[in-house]
Amino acid sequence: MSGVVDSIEDQSPVAGAPPPPETTANIMSLRDAPLYDGPVVALADFGAMSNTAAVRIDPGDDVRALLPHLAGLRLIEVSFPKYRDGRGYSSAQILREAGYAGELRAVGDVLIDQIVFLRRVGFDSFAPAAPLDPSTVVTTLARFPFVYMNAADHRTPIWTLRHG
Repeated sequence: MSGVVDSIEDQSPVAGAPPPPETTANIMSLRDAPLYDGPVVALADFGAMSNTAAVRIDPGDDVRALLPHLAGLRLIEVSFPKYRDGRGYSSAQILREAGYAGELRAVGDVLIDQIVFLRRVGFDSFAPAAPLDPSTVVTTLARFPFVYMNAADHRTPIWTLRHG
């Protein structure tokens, strides 16, 4: 992670498909690689023969349907229609544990209070419905230098640092 939060214009939806309701013009990224800015299709519209490089997961979608196709995807957007809906955290953890290394973007009602936890389960870009200050995001991510458990962000837990 470079520690720099980049922003780009949001991607255009697939022709005829409605965009997620909480899409925003600014995407914040913690990735060193360029962000994907092509069309995104809903999981319901994604097929095994699809040539799309990006899929949107809505609450209630079973992300495990994507596992055989992870190698061909550059972006998976996970929709958070309400901040209190935690299903997207589980989706992210499943994807990262399955080896997905592409861009994983949290979209919608993403709050600054959630950034650390979103990052821990593997999100590396964010498209919040309400703009977040990039310097506040960087400060928030740096606030807790130690963690207690293994997670998708591969940070070393404090107990390993203490006891080798």
